[in-house]
Amino acid sequence: MRLGAAAAAPVRAGPRPLALHLAAATSIWSGSSSAWPLLSGALPRLSPSLAHDLASVPPEKLSAALDREARIRLDQFLTGLESYRAHPYARALTEPEVMWSEGTTRVLDYGGKGPPVLAIPSLVNRAYVLDLDEESSMMRYLAARGLRPLLVDWGEPGAAERAFSLTDYIAGRLVRALEAIGEPAALVGYCMGGNLAVALAQLRPDAVRGLALLATPWNFFAPMGAPHPVLAALSPALNAMIDVLGELPIDVLQMLFFSLDPTQSWTKFRGFATLDPYSDAARRFVALEDWANDGVPLAGAVARECLFGWYGENAPAEGKWRVAGDPVIPDGIEMPTLHVIPARDRIVPPESARALAAIVPGAEVLTPHAGHVGMAVGSRAQNEVWRPVAEWLAAL
Repeated sequence: MRLGAAAAAPVRAGPRPLALHLAAATSIWSGSSSAWPLLSGALPRLSPSLAHDLASVPPEKLSAALDREARIRLDQFLTGLESYRAHPYARALTEPEVMWSEGTTRVLDYGGKGPPVLAIPSLVNRAYVLDLDEESSMMRYLAARGLRPLLVDWGEPGAAERAFSLTDYIAGRLVRALEAIGEPAALVGYCMGGNLAVALAQLRPDAVRGLALLATPWNFFAPMGAPHPVLAALSPALNAMIDVLGELPIDVLQMLFFSLDPTQSWTKFRGFATLDPYSDAARRFVALEDWANDGVPLAGAVARECLFGWYGENAPAEGKWRVAGDPVIPDGIEMPTLHVIPARDRIVPPESARALAAIVPGAEVLTPHAGHVGMAVGSRAQNEVWRPVAEWLAAL
């Protein structure tokens, strides 16, 4: 789909939180000039060849060149950000039929006459990352390959869901959705959805034919061996916020994601500034960025289980994560499992996902050369992820 000249730009809140992205970019610009006097003294040790090349350059000339380049790059970032926010793209796909619903949770049926596959996404991000647009839809791809994909669309927590724990989502919503299918289904869990799928398979092994786990974290201390320092520092404030609001707002969650790689925003919007806004590459960028900024808050109890139980105490890897009163122990899983562990994942480090594959009996592992989101919607996703996953599911 190409853009029409008369299309009106949607109102965009992102990148979220906007103030954080702007502050970080400004800090990178201003910090480069102020940090140079400190760095220059250590340069002979850090990079002797660069120190040699710069030895004949007058300090004031070098400082001016550094300041000029920083301003150019900041301008590129702001140009790319403004172009994104003004872009006329808007997602427009015909929504599949709703097979089952309860509260704000729906199961979308993508058709197909083959064996059912229940796809379970994260509770944080919208489910449509698996059905982003006409060209980037893992769900529609599976339907065209002889399977019957069903996508769990969590929606935004309503009055009932705000009081939910993970047990309510897994032993309640997911178990009833699985029963509504009417026959055993394969599960495809993406990111946090993979953790939910593992617990669901343990609860109802009679109703699950196989598990495909995409970038599913398990050892939450990998690779550092300890909780993420930002989370550790913010834990008291996050706890207090949950006490007051009863949930963890999306902008706070986005801030935590931002802390994993603070320079990513700077890099990607500078890159976007160089694209033809009417190109397919620009449209794909905007579609994905819109999804990334369209998250939902986490119910208070869920936020505590995930942030403080998983990321703070490494409960899954320690055998201390409980659902419906019982610990989730993957080494007792007897059904076929496929673990897709993207090699370039910055959100779920490969070491974290490999810890799960290592303890599931007979686990098969696929390692695409992709990132956390790229494995689902990237240019190589179809060949490196969708096709092998579809073939594996069809062979169950």
